[in-house]
Amino acid sequence: MTRDNDEDVGLDSRGDPYLVPGLDRGLRILMEFSPREPVLGAPDLARRLGIPRTTVFRLLQTLESLGFLERADKDKSYRLGVAVLRLGFEYLSSLELTDFGGPIIERLRDETGFTSHIVIRDGRDIVFVAKAQSYESGFSSVRVHVGTRLPAHATVHGRLLMSGLTFKELKALFPESKLQQYTDRTPRTVTQLYKLIQEDIQRGFVVSESSFERGISVVTAPVRDDAGQVTAVITVTIPRAEITARELASGLVEKVRAAADELSLRLNYRPESISEPSRYLKSLGL
Repeated sequence: MTRDNDEDVGLDSRGDPYLVPGLDRGLRILMEFSPREPVLGAPDLARRLGIPRTTVFRLLQTLESLGFLERADKDKSYRLGVAVLRLGFEYLSSLELTDFGGPIIERLRDETGFTSHIVIRDGRDIVFVAKAQSYESGFSSVRVHVGTRLPAHATVHGRLLMSGLTFKELKALFPESKLQQYTDRTPRTVTQLYKLIQEDIQRGFVVSESSFERGISVVTAPVRDDAGQVTAVITVTIPRAEITARELASGLVEKVRAAADELSLRLNYRPESISEPSRYLKSLGL
């Protein structure tokens, strides 16, 4: 019996005898699509992944038949299909973050009047996984929805979410010598990024004004899991270039931090020491 090496089940190119090459390649194709590159063709995918073009064509047709890909403008190029979205929502619905965090960010929204989100990291990107939309006018300009992905290195959310990485790990994640710039506040090198990350995590929160998107400000705080690692952030979005002194004096930062702390406790995070434990627990309603 002969085997097609491209579809062989067994030892793959990375040396793992338990990986199925066809499935591995199909999933790698799906992961190549992004908001920055929503449409891709077979030749480009074959070149990027180092897979024979004939194999890529078969994989694309299989993924299209299952609804994970669809033709873009009846062309030979493809974009993600609705089946990917269905899997994404199934994943989100299974997350403790969204189960526990949904009511928390809704209460934060009601307390502050600002749209609130829960954000996680996926490799070099951050992903918004839950949203509590503000009822106030002016928030239609905030174009962030559940599933939105943004570059981790250019956002304060991403910096907090990468706080558990060593400099070596951060360098491996961003091997390029110069990081892509989005505003004049985007760190230009991994060294600059690492320094900002350390400052952010030491502070315990970040207030950012137009650092990624002009006219948008945020207050964000880390959510920790039972191992003490930053697993998500909770953030409020202000649809203006600046946060007023009155808003800061009203306890905006404290409210965001209290919401993040409450979700951390629900994820079984137990801090070893808290400088003001009674005030801390009182802020969580415990």
